Amino acid sequence: MKTPQALRWFASISMLALLLLTTTGCAENMIVLDPKGPIAEQQRDLMVISTVLTCIIIVPVLVLTAIIVWRYRDKKGRKAKYTPDWEHSTTLETIWWGIPIVIITILGIITIKSTYALEPSKPLVSDKKPLTVQVTSLDWKWLFQYPEQGIATVNHVQIPKGVPVRFEITADAPMNSFWIPQLGGQMYAMSGMAMTLYLQADEQGQYWGSGANFTGKDFAKMFFDVKSTSQEEFDQWVREVKASSPALTLEGYKQLALPSASDVKTFSAFPEGLFNMTVTKYASSHNHGLSWKDIQKIKIQE
Repeated sequence: MKTPQALRWFASISMLALLLLTTTGCAENMIVLDPKGPIAEQQRDLMVISTVLTCIIIVPVLVLTAIIVWRYRDKKGRKAKYTPDWEHSTTLETIWWGIPIVIITILGIITIKSTYALEPSKPLVSDKKPLTVQVTSLDWKWLFQYPEQGIATVNHVQIPKGVPVRFEITADAPMNSFWIPQLGGQMYAMSGMAMTLYLQADEQGQYWGSGANFTGKDFAKMFFDVKSTSQEEFDQWVREVKASSPALTLEGYKQLALPSASDVKTFSAFPEGLFNMTVTKYASSHNHGLSWKDIQKIKIQE
């Protein structure tokens, strides 16, 4: 018995789609679906649940579309039933209106609950004190300041495993988007604003981070490494940076902020209040035309 051509075509497409999904799911580049922290895990689950629910509508519609096109195609001797007087079916109307309404309602409830649960500035539940990292988006690099440790880095973040990290994010350049896919979603870095994002790494390892906004010539080089280690290794790294790296001066920061790409750098110290000065630098309503030095003096007095 010969296999109908339509069935062979459908089987081939199905196998190709299955192969594509399988190989893509195993690929290392699909890091969004390989979370390493509690926030990224919840976001992954939300994406999976939303995809499954929408497939309940999309897959039958696509299948029925293909069947209808094939069954009612213009062909000699076709045997599809011809019912020109048919115009309404309460049962069918209930199905194709009722199921989408139920799915959309479920999606709405899940999305609202997840939106509140994943509020970026909401502290993570933990018995450990959060580590504060101040992030400044520059052209075309990232500056990370550790106010409690008194060190700074460029294009490199090191954090202890299992410890909540409070990222305070701003920009001293065009708006960008701070993103560590395996730890959580994006947060905009904007001049004159300080955004807050809580993330946490549950496993030791090295993760990829980047700027997710187009910001000019070298925006593709705005990526950084996030290294998650034990608390002991993190403390040792801080000691090594303080012992072997130069200090970041105010003049050095001005040079760093000039448009250019950069390799990884570490600094044993940075000007006190540098992050706050960067934020208020663009808040004209607060600065009233004050210069950088005036703002620094005010911060020191405070």
